[in-house]
Amino acid sequence: MMQKPLPFDLEKCARPNILALRPYRCARDDYEDNGRNILLDANENAYGPGLMAREGESLFMNGSATGNLQEELASRLPLQRLNRYPDPHQLDLKRLLCGLRNTHTHTNRTLSPSNVFVGVGSDEAIDALLRCFCRPGIDKILTCPPTYGMYAVSAQVNDVEVMEVLLDSAKGFALRPDAINDVLSRDPTIKLVYTCSPGNPTGNLVEKSALRKVLEHPTWNGIVVLDEAYIDFASDGSSLAEWVTEWPNLVVMQTLSKAFGLAGIRLGAVFTSPPIARLLNNMKAPYNISSPTSALAISALSPENLEVMRTHRAKILTQRNRMVVELPQIPGIGRFLGGQDANFLLVEILDKPGGRPCNEAALALYEGLAEKRGVIVRFRGKEVGCEGCLRITVGTENEVTRLLEEMKQTLGEIYSSQKGAVIS
Repeated sequence: MMQKPLPFDLEKCARPNILALRPYRCARDDYEDNGRNILLDANENAYGPGLMAREGESLFMNGSATGNLQEELASRLPLQRLNRYPDPHQLDLKRLLCGLRNTHTHTNRTLSPSNVFVGVGSDEAIDALLRCFCRPGIDKILTCPPTYGMYAVSAQVNDVEVMEVLLDSAKGFALRPDAINDVLSRDPTIKLVYTCSPGNPTGNLVEKSALRKVLEHPTWNGIVVLDEAYIDFASDGSSLAEWVTEWPNLVVMQTLSKAFGLAGIRLGAVFTSPPIARLLNNMKAPYNISSPTSALAISALSPENLEVMRTHRAKILTQRNRMVVELPQIPGIGRFLGGQDANFLLVEILDKPGGRPCNEAALALYEGLAEKRGVIVRFRGKEVGCEGCLRITVGTENEVTRLLEEMKQTLGEIYSSQKGAVIS
């Protein structure tokens, strides 16, 4: 039986900005987690969750379970309660997050749960801020490339134009507050400025004085967003979360995905002024944080598990320092760009030993490591100011040893196949 033609036309039904959307490419789009690859591409915590099993052993160590996750979770979340919706307010979790960030390094004021919104990773917060402050097709945001790609993707989903003020690549990818303020002065439709500290993929902290200059803009009516996803890999006291008690238009985003090793639970937090936090909490889905996620996050923020996190972090920092020393000893490795305040490094790959940064060489190394060696890193050469760059997550001691060996071997093969010629 011939079906009658339908009037439905997806191209005319869907929103044009969604049809034109270029989605964010995550690390797993290129190479899967097959249980054998060494994953140094997504900036996850290779030492596992910062959680202790009840018998005192870490739940995960180097990727292998040594405790009973089900038992640990059940002790904090009785299974018979899973038929009930989760806590919509998450006050216990918010109190623990405030306690973690109330260092009084930057202010004498104290964060409270009224300063906090919790969401499904930082990505929910990125999107919520856009929906809260930007009128589709009218308002804009400002980003500072090279930076995290989801700011622009979420803006396009919400039909919000993106303005850009590039980081200063000649000065270690420093923020350019005067240039930002000049753009803000000329365009009052910009409602949000997204910054990243430590930057991704740049790995450097935003200077507090530079951020202050944007916050002190004399005429601009908008929000400054500081994404601190990697802040726990920087020196103690680096987080500006508590500074939101001083600035009514500052938003600081954080996550448990990185230093806490809990990327799988998707838990992000926003610290901001109570009026902004109230808006974000008013517009969220009623029960956006699941009970298992909440139980694991609360467990991770307990004193004993904070010590586990700090132990894992110390190991990561040791391996980061080792990579800083040993990577440049490999022929064909160039400079480290940006900073060294995160759990990854941005490093140049050269067209030949002693040569120039080269995207072709970096791509060849990236593909060779992944396809022949089972070592997955991230190619970032298409980012502004990142010619020939790979972003490499800091792994465990064994993973870093393997990385160094495979990089040296693979680069040697690449240069040998070129018979000494410069890769063009």
